[in-house]
Amino acid sequence: MIISILSGKGGTGKTTAAVNLAVSLAAKNEKVLLLDADVEEPNAGLYLKPVLEESLPVSILVPQIDEEQCDYCGECADFCQFNALAVAQKVVLTFPELCHACGGCTLVCPKEAIKEVGREIGVVEKGWAESIGFWQGRLNIGEPFAVPVIRSLKEGLADIKDSVVIIDSPAGVSCPVIEAVRGSDFALLVTEPTPFGRHDLGLALEMVEHLGVPHGVVINRAGDDNSIVSDLCQEKNVPIMLEIEFSSRLASLGAAGIPFSKVLPYWQERFYETYQIIKEKCLCAN
Repeated sequence: MIISILSGKGGTGKTTAAVNLAVSLAAKNEKVLLLDADVEEPNAGLYLKPVLEESLPVSILVPQIDEEQCDYCGECADFCQFNALAVAQKVVLTFPELCHACGGCTLVCPKEAIKEVGREIGVVEKGWAESIGFWQGRLNIGEPFAVPVIRSLKEGLADIKDSVVIIDSPAGVSCPVIEAVRGSDFALLVTEPTPFGRHDLGLALEMVEHLGVPHGVVINRAGDDNSIVSDLCQEKNVPIMLEIEFSSRLASLGAAGIPFSKVLPYWQERFYETYQIIKEKCLCAN
């Protein structure tokens, strides 16, 4: 089973939910693999403190010009919609940071003067946090394209049959989030009872509905009146799976890098109950 944890905006407690779910399941002797797919700022490791045993570079293919073959016709530059190539008189300029690795320039070059070479943009790291398997992607600073790193991070998940896979997705609803959530059996959307939380939850709900992924909502920093988001959930017939109270104790544990379900048995049980509900709702568990 693959469970994605996502949110329409940053700062709602997405990683908090992912880490505490993983810790709670591991405490119940479930086999757990946590993927930190928030590759621009992975921070699940701050809570789990994993020992990383493997590091795999992630590269994309970018154009390299054979100056002897090139006749400077400009077909490649005209084709590229991202301005990753420019032809000026007898010079071809390439801008690898702009390249989307589509390979189109190699196809349109009439002289076959372009070949593709690898350019490293990030890394995938794998290890263990006690009994929890831990994989994380890390995009190099300054690189704009997170999707290839997330795609590499998820390679091999199809072969994992006996573990609960928890994916801590990036925040928002952009392409990296879609890549992280795609193929999941269930999505937990973490929100907060604020106007921004409601607005961005609405966007995230539209996204998972479009992807066809079964889903439910976690309300973090819940208070006495959460109607600003619970009304939206009722309107869209989306179940609220868990409410995490607005608590200085939970906040202080988080600030210290301690998953609160590790030291508070009540929350360990609550997260495990949430997992049991997911299993009932998830078609893959039948």
